[in-house]
Amino acid sequence: MTKISEKRFAQICEGIARDRESIVKHNPLGSDEEVLLWMLLSVLITYLSLSELETPCFTGTPDSDTYKKAIEFILKDRRETDFDPGEHIDRMLSGMV
Repeated sequence: MTKISEKRFAQICEGIARDRESIVKHNPLGSDEEVLLWMLLSVLITYLSLSELETPCFTGTPDSDTYKKAIEFILKDRRETDFDPGEHIDRMLSGMV
């Protein structure tokens, strides 16, 4: 199972924050926050090499909270060390990188 370090997770969040304008412009489905969280979830799925069985599925239309819960779920056993992904996510969403 591939794991992720806090440093690498922070780098991914920072990269998404830096590219925020372009990401939102080219993915106009949902709020800016939803689009950025969707992008983070997508990057993590690829980075962690999740199979279809490990990839979260959504019923209905996902919102920011749904994406945050999905991100926390896939990180649960895939962190190299215990860290709070919420602080990095909050920084990414606020644009404070």
